[in-house]
Amino acid sequence: MSSTHARGDLTPQLIGTPVWYDQALAAAGIPVYDTPLVSVGGGLASFILADVLRIQGAPASAIRVVSTSETPWQSWEYLTRVSQLPAHERIRSDAGARPDNIWGFPSYALHEAWQDKSLALVWQVLVEPLLSDFFSPRAGTVFATVRREADRIAYWSMLAQGQVRMVRRRAGGGYFTVVTPPPGTTPTKRIAIRSRYVHLAVGYPGLKYLPDLQEFRETHNDYHRVVNAYEPHEHVYEFLKTRPGVVVVRGAGIVASRVLQRLIDDRERLGLQTQIVQVFRTYVAGPHGPGVFMRRKGGDGWAYQAFTFPKSAFGGQLKAQYRKASAERRGQLSKAVGGTTTPRLRRWQGQLRRGRQGGWYHPMQAVVEKVEPTRDGRLLSHTRGDDGAYNRIVSDFIIDCTGLEADMAEHRVLDDLLRNGGARRNKAGRLAVGPNFEVLGAASGDGVLYASGAATGGNHFLAVDSFMGMQTAALDIAADLAARGFVRRLGPVRSTGQWLKWALGRSI
Repeated sequence: MSSTHARGDLTPQLIGTPVWYDQALAAAGIPVYDTPLVSVGGGLASFILADVLRIQGAPASAIRVVSTSETPWQSWEYLTRVSQLPAHERIRSDAGARPDNIWGFPSYALHEAWQDKSLALVWQVLVEPLLSDFFSPRAGTVFATVRREADRIAYWSMLAQGQVRMVRRRAGGGYFTVVTPPPGTTPTKRIAIRSRYVHLAVGYPGLKYLPDLQEFRETHNDYHRVVNAYEPHEHVYEFLKTRPGVVVVRGAGIVASRVLQRLIDDRERLGLQTQIVQVFRTYVAGPHGPGVFMRRKGGDGWAYQAFTFPKSAFGGQLKAQYRKASAERRGQLSKAVGGTTTPRLRRWQGQLRRGRQGGWYHPMQAVVEKVEPTRDGRLLSHTRGDDGAYNRIVSDFIIDCTGLEADMAEHRVLDDLLRNGGARRNKAGRLAVGPNFEVLGAASGDGVLYASGAATGGNHFLAVDSFMGMQTAALDIAADLAARGFVRRLGPVRSTGQWLKWALGRSI
């Protein structure tokens, strides 16, 4: 081992070798700990798998969740909060999609109706979407119920703090998960967890910026006036409370609608003079879709859909159709029923209507060619419409609402898995997984590497990046693990008994 590499750290030999022997780690001085299953990520997908496995009989000692987060909802709570969905606001999710309750009963609507001692939410679910908007739970309700379930299944005893550096196959079967623990908690810089099974649920690699905005930020070192909706940007709203200003909103999805609602709420509640310009790259003028039986509502620039995907994608005709389709057909279906959409909520529609009528909300279709600073410290956006017309927009701030980065090469663990772990990309550029969410090409003897969440898009299941999608993946993974003898099957008797324990709040 080179003298430049401290004992207890990765060596060039280990980094360059795709399959590791136990002796190689011992020679490097990296301590090895054993556990049957490791889940990498520690977000809601890790929590949901741990929940399902505990329900199916796995002891807490058989599962280790490695994460930099202190709670399963920490990352999601941060993203919802900075994108203008604080705990008291309602998220975009179905009433029956409960991360803490694989049965979905009672639904979040019944839970909140009982909590609020009101039947209004029950009525809303009964008449949605014809006489009311689709019900969605409050973000705070999700946090509270997940905490309760985490306590019930002893999740905290499974959680191990640390940053996962890589997952490598082990000679003889199974895997080594290399972890960098918090400074000062272990004698060595790295430790390794040896396991038969690994589950990857690492979420999105990071924030995604429009190219012209990324270029502006890097060229002018201005991270104050050009911001991403998924990063802290409360200073934008605070500035607008002090003087009239112009904000450009880029994007047409759920986050853009939430940012607009916050801007309009402040304008109307505080009597502000904020001018809002929304730039649509693709302007939706009305109902659209590839055929008469596959169309969705749209108008005023927006494509409307209650949830990220239609409900049939979670457990109906579309789910079955997508599972059987070829890779090319899956791409067509995903584009037709997914894409950039937002719910058509009555309150929000009224705000936009008042903005158009009052002349302070300005929607426009255009491509932004360049953004540059003005002499007085503002922002100048050069745009061109579909008709070729050139325009310039002067603003105080630009909020990029185009989403999160999904390129696997931007995530260290996924990139290493593609380079050294045998994994490969599917036609959508994500991890190729099998019917049980096993990562294709990454098997190691009798060991299996599973994945769920955003990294598995474009395979046999459409709605992977959703509460119900994570539960579907967890149930499929657990079924495969049951066939391998790791947990018990979730038959009708066990399922009923476990639901009663859940309803009574009994620990397992």
